[in-house]
Amino acid sequence: MSDIIQLLPDSVANQIAAGEVIQRPASVIKELVENAVDAGAKHIDVLVVDAGRTSIQVIDDGKGMSETDARLAFERHATSKIRQADDLFALRTMGFRGEALPSIVAVSQVDLQTRTENEEVGTHLTIAGSRFQGQEPCACPVGANFLVENLFYNVPARRKFLKSNATELNNIIAAFERIALVYNDINFTLRSNGAEVFNLKATNLHKRIIDIFGRKLDKDLLPVREVETSICTLQGFVGKPESSKKKCNTQYFFVNGRYMRHPYFQKAVLQCYENLIPADHQPNFFINFEVDPATIDVNIHPTKSEIKFENEAPIWQILVAAIKEALGKYNAVPAIDFDSTDTIDIPGLSLTRDTLRVEDMRGGKLLLFTSPWNVDWATDHNPDLILSEFGNVAF
Repeated sequence: MSDIIQLLPDSVANQIAAGEVIQRPASVIKELVENAVDAGAKHIDVLVVDAGRTSIQVIDDGKGMSETDARLAFERHATSKIRQADDLFALRTMGFRGEALPSIVAVSQVDLQTRTENEEVGTHLTIAGSRFQGQEPCACPVGANFLVENLFYNVPARRKFLKSNATELNNIIAAFERIALVYNDINFTLRSNGAEVFNLKATNLHKRIIDIFGRKLDKDLLPVREVETSICTLQGFVGKPESSKKKCNTQYFFVNGRYMRHPYFQKAVLQCYENLIPADHQPNFFINFEVDPATIDVNIHPTKSEIKFENEAPIWQILVAAIKEALGKYNAVPAIDFDSTDTIDIPGLSLTRDTLRVEDMRGGKLLLFTSPWNVDWATDHNPDLILSEFGNVAF
């Protein structure tokens, strides 16, 4: 029997891989804008024509690329962001796989102009369907200017299944908002067919939320004060109970500058609103987590929006306590005061000020210690106290 297994040509392999990373025009914008953020850009402009079907352009003033790097960036698994497997557990960048650019160029025609600060002349590169067209010197500002045209021109079935322009534009706006919300220190613009959709100036998170969703939301937001523990730091805003809706599109979790979907933490938020809103309603929330990169795994899905946490259960408790405190200050629920020794009735205990007294979702009383020193303090000053770990318990 003759051998029948063979390696696929790079162009075919790239098209297959692109199906996971680039699903619609919004996917292109997400990847290119995230690259601009990683490049240290302070101004990012996004321009789309026909909801991205005809063209997508992302212009930034980041570090830019050298002539060699510009060519190499379109090779699969070529990246400047990690060097070894251990780097996956210390990620501080949006991208790291080296899949975005080769996936985009596999299903479109790409024109790139880029220059670094220490070069007088930039480079102009064109690639279509993973095939290199040409590269030449050019005059251009520092940064990168990506023009992506005729998305899915060589994959007719994928282009055929794109939704209406209105639907695809809504998806683009959603992807744009998820990045602009968390990187509020960057100036962003978004234009569709020449018309300005967003012109966002660098500001704080509260102002960025209002700039995106309108002043009407301002009166409905309650601040969640910054809580720092050894496990995580979190802060943000939640909606007043009366602002809840049956269908709520303003629910955002971010971790280390990355948008994420997290049903478990969303359940924690909903628990805080129990008996405050109708069972079929959803509250607004904008919660930003900062954690040690070694305690999360973002390398689960190509979109990087599914994230696994090592300390899910303790973070649940911290999240619930923080939101209940915010609602309590609004007199919606009894507040959990982080600094109070009688927040939860655990009588007679001598504890440090940053030891949190919280309840789990079943109403069980728990202590959250922010450092081993606090644990030692509790055991030294409370001889009858018996502690057991609960970090691996599924709530």
